Amino acid sequence: MKLYSYFRSSAAYRVRIALNIKGIAYETAPVHLVKDGGHNKRPEFRAINPQMRVPVLVTPTGDTLIQSLAIIEYLDEMHPEPPLLPKEPLARAKARGLAELIACDIHPLNNIGPLRYLKNTMGHDQSTIDAWYHHWVIAGFEALEAMIEPRPYVCGKDVTLADICLVPQVYNARRLKVPLDKFPKIVAADAACLALPAFEKARPENQPDAE
Repeated sequence: MKLYSYFRSSAAYRVRIALNIKGIAYETAPVHLVKDGGHNKRPEFRAINPQMRVPVLVTPTGDTLIQSLAIIEYLDEMHPEPPLLPKEPLARAKARGLAELIACDIHPLNNIGPLRYLKNTMGHDQSTIDAWYHHWVIAGFEALEAMIEPRPYVCGKDVTLADICLVPQVYNARRLKVPLDKFPKIVAADAACLALPAFEKARPENQPDAE
């Protein structure tokens, strides 16, 4: 498999974790989202993904898949062990709900596209942009903190899709200096995950395109 990735992309980070958990070998194709205005905007990448975003996974059949949650569920269906979602329907829905809280509510508001728009189109200074970022991360983490009880992972004794979404979001929060003192359960779940080789290997600083 080939994964079009950027070392700091939260969405690509999620897919790297899932691939590692499943023990699937893959080739990394770096796409720098910042340099030269973003290599994702080049025609050759736009031909691969018209949305001009990473991750993109090229399957063994040559098909291309976009959107991290869809890619991860594909991997889970094609390589069912170890499972990334509980088998029991209620537990499965809860894990999906927490994953989507992060991937659909927190992450889109602090992704590179909206942040660039705030700066380049709306003309906001960096301190205003940082305040925007902190506000939405904290609001999402307050809800998440109230709903999880690490045992030791977000949804209990097994890693799920919720953990795969949590760790990249916490990484970004730390990088952009969001205070995490109010979120001990989130910090504990993150620490439990990072003790696992699959998560450690997926860390941004361990990627071939890390700067």
